Amino acid sequence: MTFQFLCILVLTALAFGKGQSTTSIISEECSSDDLQGLTSFKSAISYDNSGRLSTWVGLSCCKWEGISCDNATGRVTEINLPGFITQEGLVLQTQMQGSLSPSLTLLSSLQVLDLGGQFGLSGSIPTSIGQSLPNLQKLILFSNILTGPVPESIGKLSNLEELALHENNFSGSLPPSLGGLKNLKILFLYSNKFSGVIPDGVSNLTNLVQLDLHANFLSGKIPERIGDLQGLKELDLSDNLLNGEIPNSIGNLSSISVMYLDQNSLEGPIRFPASPDQLPLLGFLRLQNNRLSGKIPPTFGNLVSMQRLSLANNKLEGEIPSSLGDLLSLSELYLDGNQLSGQIPESIGKLSELIFLSLRDNLIEGPLPQLSSLQNIQTLDLSFNSLSLLSIPEWIAKLPSLSKLYLAGCRVEGEIPEFLQGTPSPIQELDLSSNSLSGSIPTWLGKLSLLYSLNLSRNSLDSGIPDSISNLQYLGVLDLHSNNLSGSIIRVLEMESLTYIDLSNNSFSSGIEEVDSEEESRIRFLNLSNNLLQGKLPTSIGKFKSLQSLDLSSNKLSFGLPEAIASLGSLMTLKLQKNRFSGEIPDEFLELRKLKELDLSDNLLVGEIPKVDSENDRKREKNDFDMPNPTT
Repeated sequence: MTFQFLCILVLTALAFGKGQSTTSIISEECSSDDLQGLTSFKSAISYDNSGRLSTWVGLSCCKWEGISCDNATGRVTEINLPGFITQEGLVLQTQMQGSLSPSLTLLSSLQVLDLGGQFGLSGSIPTSIGQSLPNLQKLILFSNILTGPVPESIGKLSNLEELALHENNFSGSLPPSLGGLKNLKILFLYSNKFSGVIPDGVSNLTNLVQLDLHANFLSGKIPERIGDLQGLKELDLSDNLLNGEIPNSIGNLSSISVMYLDQNSLEGPIRFPASPDQLPLLGFLRLQNNRLSGKIPPTFGNLVSMQRLSLANNKLEGEIPSSLGDLLSLSELYLDGNQLSGQIPESIGKLSELIFLSLRDNLIEGPLPQLSSLQNIQTLDLSFNSLSLLSIPEWIAKLPSLSKLYLAGCRVEGEIPEFLQGTPSPIQELDLSSNSLSGSIPTWLGKLSLLYSLNLSRNSLDSGIPDSISNLQYLGVLDLHSNNLSGSIIRVLEMESLTYIDLSNNSFSSGIEEVDSEEESRIRFLNLSNNLLQGKLPTSIGKFKSLQSLDLSSNKLSFGLPEAIASLGSLMTLKLQKNRFSGEIPDEFLELRKLKELDLSDNLLVGEIPKVDSENDRKREKNDFDMPNPTT
């Protein structure tokens, strides 16, 4: 072997080795555009408590946490940095703060961009996103503080399957180009500030499975061809300013399982196709908080898959159609806040799966049909109708699952019936307010061991509060205002569970001066106004640390205002007017930083109103004093 041949072999080997090394380096390094886009994104983030961005060092971006690449091209295809991450089986909430860098559009092979739930990303969606990221399939930016409009170019993302921009501060009109996203399956734009109309082009998104636009400022009508979205399983257009009639084409949504149209300004009667074969098999239909008028269509009875129906807070009139009794899968029925009249149809009693029934605030008349077959009913609300019950039907107390009973304003007379203490399921909430109940508050109420809310206000009850009420260890809300009750309130004030107390407009004469608790009270709302309370307000009032509203007005309380009130740091409303308080207003009241309403009028107070004695205030007073008066 000659020397020349050996040299050729060595040079060939060196060249081959060098080539191998170069290939390896190319496969390890990022595309320059991808690297620039990612490093610009990282530099715009000022805070990342997940620590994921700390792994973004060097040139091998495909090894960075949250980054995925195409093995063949080496280009970045996914950025997965959601706010919710899983570590050792636990779901943790992380946060990023900073701005959304427009340089992300340099990652031209990107298919997934997931920055949802970070709560701290600001900025806007780059206007060129449609041209720059043609392969994008998922754009997930929900729960941040992003602003601006959705750019028109988004309609060019022909491969987009999921667009989740909900819970941000996006504004402006929805771009008509949304109708070009033919592969879109999920469109979540809710809880933003979008305005204008829903583009008709949305009806072209025939692959949509979920469409949620609720809690915006959208106006105009629901697109006439919304029924073309026959693959839709969830539709939520609630909390907007939509108007007009519900389009008949909604009846074509035969596979839809959830639909929300609540809190809009829809007008006109509800109309669905006349043929039962064309009616939607809705599971959830919510049309509440609109301006819907006309009668409830009897064809609703054909919605045999219905589980939750809410038509509350509209202008619906006429009788409740008996066909609603055919909805045997119905578990929740909300018809409250309308102008419905006539009687409750007996067919409602066939709804054996019904858990929640609310007919309050209507014009429904008696007699009340026996609904004792509602074996699963837990909440029954018939309040503020023209039922003229006179007495509470005994069958109500025999409903086996009933735990929340609301019969306010139903013209119930006489004493509170004793059979309410023996219900098969313990009563948790009882509202018999705004009736003509008389007699005493029964001592057996103390046996309702799970009672949380008791409202007997606006009646003619004339006893004291029974001592047995202190046995209600779960009672959180007690409303007895506007009766003829008297005696002491000390039992109530010493109950550890109560957070809301309204005993106003009665004849209670004592108890407030006896408060001497060493434990901090949980009471947030306390109204004892318009009673006959007298004596000194004790310093132990300072133990009511949770108080947000305190009304002791129109009583006979006297002596000085206790400085301990100043320790009620959560207090926002303080009404002490029309009493006999004397002395000066304590300077310590200035510590009530959250106070928004203060009324000390019609007392015997003297001296000056306390004011903040700060350097800034002194300077401001001096400047005001030195300013020339233009109106001499």
